[in-house]
Amino acid sequence: GPCTECSCSSGKETNKDTSNTKKKENGDRPFIPKIFFGTRTHKQISQITRELKRTAYSSVPMTILSSRDYTCIHPVVSSSGSNRNEMCVELLEGKHGKSCLYYHGVHKLSEHHALQSAHRMYQAWDIEDLVSLGKKLRACAYFAARELMVGADIVFCPYNYLLDPQIRESMEINLKGQVVILDEAHNIEDCARESVSYGVTESQLIAAREELDSMVNNNIRQKDHEALRGVCCSL
Repeated sequence: GPCTECSCSSGKETNKDTSNTKKKENGDRPFIPKIFFGTRTHKQISQITRELKRTAYSSVPMTILSSRDYTCIHPVVSSSGSNRNEMCVELLEGKHGKSCLYYHGVHKLSEHHALQSAHRMYQAWDIEDLVSLGKKLRACAYFAARELMVGADIVFCPYNYLLDPQIRESMEINLKGQVVILDEAHNIEDCARESVSYGVTESQLIAAREELDSMVNNNIRQKDHEALRGVCCSL
């Protein structure tokens, strides 16, 4: 019934056609918002997907966004240290005449999940499940998870994927009109602070100061570089 407890507009617009839900810009299909579920750690995502399997919504299309540290299956890149992202990009760009066989097999994973959904065999899965399937099909789990986001109703990811604008842009996450759930939201303040913070070492500052000294001494945009050198010296 209409709202009678307050002066909100819900009681005044009950005669309007509520079937006209928000339409997509390029068609008449209704816009169905995704649920973006943010957690503090990847381990917590595992716990949540495990609980999802136990509910009536286990068959809802979903995906998990995570870093290459958890999803890369390329034998060389995955076994490297901290430069997995750079190595992956180099392979995708074919810088050294090599490409990533697993990246070209991404469609195998997405088609597998689409087939399961069509036969109503779709079940909630975890990162380990996707990686295991990726190894079996020789398909990149990292990019497959991103591709699955298009048709997913629920997207699980760490906090910073939703809070950090650079990560949102790189992962092509658009939160406008979507539902955002943040688990253990008391940690959001620290995560937001980290997203706009950057750490540098003393040796990096010294190296930057020396480079700026060289710029100033050679009269290369001297006015701009003097100001930057002053910042380095003050730090």
